[in-house]
Amino acid sequence: MYDLIVENARIYPLNGDIAVSPARSFAVSDGRIVAFDTDGPTRARFDARDRIVLPGFVDCHTHALYAGDRLAEHVRKLGGATYEEISRAGGGIRSTVGAVRAASETTLVEQTLPRVRALMREGVTCLEIKSGYGLSLDAELKMLRAIRLLASRVPIRLVPTFLGAHAVPAEQPKAAYMDDVIDRMLPAVASEGLATLTDIFVERIAFDRDDLRRLAHSARALGLGLLAHTEQLSAQGGTALAAELGALACSHLEYCDERDVAALAAHGTVAVLLPGAFYFLRETRKPPVAQLRARGVPMAVATDLNPGTSPIASILAAMHMSCTLFGLTPAEALLGATRNAARALGLHAERGSLAEGLRADFTVWDLPQPEFLLYQLGGLAPEAVFVGGTPL
Repeated sequence: MYDLIVENARIYPLNGDIAVSPARSFAVSDGRIVAFDTDGPTRARFDARDRIVLPGFVDCHTHALYAGDRLAEHVRKLGGATYEEISRAGGGIRSTVGAVRAASETTLVEQTLPRVRALMREGVTCLEIKSGYGLSLDAELKMLRAIRLLASRVPIRLVPTFLGAHAVPAEQPKAAYMDDVIDRMLPAVASEGLATLTDIFVERIAFDRDDLRRLAHSARALGLGLLAHTEQLSAQGGTALAAELGALACSHLEYCDERDVAALAAHGTVAVLLPGAFYFLRETRKPPVAQLRARGVPMAVATDLNPGTSPIASILAAMHMSCTLFGLTPAEALLGATRNAARALGLHAERGSLAEGLRADFTVWDLPQPEFLLYQLGGLAPEAVFVGGTPL
């Protein structure tokens, strides 16, 4: 007895390419796909009526949990101020830190829920969310506990990431703060099981390669996976080092050079492209997509949803911009928000494609073909979203 059979579907597994499957149906049991082109007794049936079925989207890089907004900074940017200038003047990440420190866990959840629901409406079934707006032991733990509380309020999978090394708080020098991250915050996060991954911003206005090395070694000892924000505003060599240290993924990458790309390729590290931040900051330096493609580096696409540099709660907009701004092909964008995004979180054995044994997270679209999602900007939404074989 199956739990669900989906029939009369145009199935696009997105398991390495965007070809349509010869199968027209699949069965689900215990939340997973168990067979294609099969029939038998089942508790429920879903007639796709020849519509497209895709894997649920995976938004693999967000800062979706925060309080307040940074509208005033956006007005300054429109007037010509740069992200680095605003940050050095005490704005940027630090301005959100004050709002987050003042907010309760419940307030953080309530302000974040509309953003998460907006992503869900577009077919996101797995969502990574980082801390990093607390910058103290208590506030970082509060953020991660709020993410855990948020996970109990939504049916999709949330992946919590500890990003204590996001910025240096105003009240501490960098060396002392990094000691806190390594010696106090990481062990506390691990002991409560509040995160599965850790991240770091390697940049002139944030942390350096030595900090990355320390964090990587400590995270590994505590069983946490490694991510890194690298080469967003300048070339720091963080990408190559992060890849060598076993990072699952590096994000931004606008200032990557050939050595960075070679390291990503050699170590199987995913390049996470964030066109929303590029667009919102009106940057001109693009990630080296042609080099990444030539080297066979897997490319993921994410929203980077955050209050300061990418207040974009739309995976479809991010996918569209990855093509129009960065030159990805429709196939690369579709795989970037599914299979490769899951790989960036170490979850590709569980989700990101439609295959036997994987989670039955999928979306149903009334479109002529999947590439239409990269053609039309706005006005698109799935006809149905299923998480673990259960309709939302």
